[in-house]
This record gives sequence, C-alpha cells and structure tokens, in this order.
Amino acid sequence: MAEKIDIRGVKFDSVSLDEAVEILSAAAANGPQTALYTPNSEIVQQCIENNELYEVINSAELIVPDGVGVVKAGKILGTPFEHGKVAGIEVGEHLIERLAETGLSVYLLGGKPGIAEQAAEKLGEKYPGIRFCGCHDGYFKKSGEENDAVIDAVNQSGADVLFVCLGAPAQEKWIYENRSKLTTVKVMLGLGGSLDGYSGNVKRAPKVFIKLGLEWFYRLLKEPKRIGRMMKLPKFYFGTWRYKLKNK
Repeated sequence: MAEKIDIRGVKFDSVSLDEAVEILSAAAANGPQTALYTPNSEIVQQCIENNELYEVINSAELIVPDGVGVVKAGKILGTPFEHGKVAGIEVGEHLIERLAETGLSVYLLGGKPGIAEQAAEKLGEKYPGIRFCGCHDGYFKKSGEENDAVIDAVNQSGADVLFVCLGAPAQEKWIYENRSKLTTVKVMLGLGGSLDGYSGNVKRAPKVFIKLGLEWFYRLLKEPKRIGRMMKLPKFYFGTWRYKLKNK
C-alpha cells in the first residue's frame, strides 16, 4: 500500500486513480476485504468537529482525496499529494470498466428509488459485460429489521463489490458497522452521489471547472441550498493554516 498522508488526523493514501483501481480490482478478485472512502475537506472538517468520526473514516483500507481542499491542505502542511485529487465517481466508473472484463458482480446501494436501477442500465450500456447482481435505494432504516433485510439481499445476491452511496458520513458509518456481516463482498466503496451521476440525473461539472478546482462552485451554482455545507470549506482552509502555524 502507498504511503499515508496525514491531513489533520485523516490518513489518506497517496495513490493515483489507476493505482486505486488496481488495488480495488485485485481485492475484488482475491481479497482481503477492502473498503474505499473518498473524503473531501467537508468530511475532514466534520472529523475535526466530531472526533468520533476519525475511527470510522480511518478504518478504510484505502482513503483517497476527493476534493481540491484536501489537496491544497497537503501543500500547506508540507505533505503534497503527488497525484492530486482522486475523484470517487471516477474510481467507481473505472472499476466498473475493469470488472466488466472479469465476470465479478456488483451491487448498487443508495440514491432515491429507481436511481440505482437507472445507473445499472446506463453503466451496462457503456460497459457491456459488467454483471450487476442487485440494486436497492438508500431509503431504509440503517439499523434493525430493515437494515438486516438489505444486508440479506446483498449477501443472497453473491455480490463481490458493493457501491454504497448514502452520502457522507452516513455511508462510511454504515460500512463500518456492517462490513463484517457482508459475507460475499470483498470490496465496498463509499461514493456519495455517484449513482445520480452514473444514471444521468445529475450532470458533473464541465471539465474546465474540474481542471480549475472549482467543481464545488459549480455544484453550489446548481444547488444553492448547499451553501450551509459549503461554509465548512473556508473553515477548513483557514483552520489548516492556523493548525500549521500552531504546530510549527
């Protein structure tokens, strides 16, 4: 596994997109059971404000920086990410492309009712050969009988890989609490709103926004109600400068 980069308590892996996909595809074929989390600066800030989250986030075998804020924090702290941002939605799609050649199966969990099925249909058209063994929306109680029924459905499907798209940090908490019960799953990925993107219901930012590190701004323009969440970004950025000066 690649070296770890500590960004204010969250232990990121310094890997490229291709390296992340290689690690996950190898685990899907042969184990060991591997979880991927893709924190951005908002999630790191949540850990800072709620220390109990550190154990959950750092429990993943592979943690990649899905946000320009985390990458900038790496530079500020003198521990830069060699490969820059590694977007979770891209990791997921590249893994699907790889799995289409192997016959391994994928279960899609999350989104509004019908979204996972739409995502499976679109990805199936794009990557013939991919084997989706089941879908379930994210609208279920995350404990008790409903949760147990979802876990049973995943296990009965025989899924090798599980996409968990419940939003952060709910999806990370769910994986952390339930991974030992997922008897067939070798790889589980916490991928936020990726199913909305795969299904075509939400368009990703134009390439120019992504290249300039302004994907967050594009999403804010499209969803102004996100302004409350976005306020964690400057809080994290300036807090990282204070953290550096304090720990010199």
